[in-house]
Amino acid sequence: MLNLSAQIRNEKGKKVRGLRKRGILPAVLYGPGIKNLNLEVEKKEFEAAYKKAGSSSLISLNLKDQGKKFLVLIHSVQYDPLKGTPLHIDFYQPKLEEEVEATVPLIFKGEAPAVKNLQGTLVKEISEIEVKAKPQQLPRQIEVDISSLKTFEDSIKISDLKVPEGVKILKEGEEIVALVTPPEKVEEELEKPIEEKPEVEKVGEKEEKEEETEKKKEKEEKK
Repeated sequence: MLNLSAQIRNEKGKKVRGLRKRGILPAVLYGPGIKNLNLEVEKKEFEAAYKKAGSSSLISLNLKDQGKKFLVLIHSVQYDPLKGTPLHIDFYQPKLEEEVEATVPLIFKGEAPAVKNLQGTLVKEISEIEVKAKPQQLPRQIEVDISSLKTFEDSIKISDLKVPEGVKILKEGEEIVALVTPPEKVEEELEKPIEEKPEVEKVGEKEEKEEETEKKKEKEEKK
């Protein structure tokens, strides 16, 4: 289990800006049966722990100044909308004997034959999934083997996912996780038959023909 050090935070409100400038993140710890605690953690240490644990793995939160340990989940992280850096953390201590819900990322493994051999495109319909389990049974991630996608008719559904014992997926089993779509069909232009250009009479030629026709009529009338 990962360990993360923290200590009681005295700064509140606007004063926490000073903490962030020093590379320290404000946090709060809460959960059933415990009093809410305002904490502070080292930013670099937190980011390293969060990268490994995610939001669905228990970590041991060690309060150095109190000599206490709490088994917690990183319930939520608030980020700076412009810089994308963490601003605040919510730690949640669940009851270990009760099930909790968590969001677990899907990690796609392997190679899809329909992509390699048929030049298709892999489409990931779902990138994370809601699960329910006791805290110590929550997986950090769920792997999805895409090697079963051999044709464009194949798909991987929720019911195909393999999860640890005691973990329930909170989605319909028929929902599609991934599939491969065929390459775009380039329609070939049909060869059109060459059309004969209509003969265009010149203005002068047309007038000459009309004059000849009139002369013929006159001759016939005289007869």
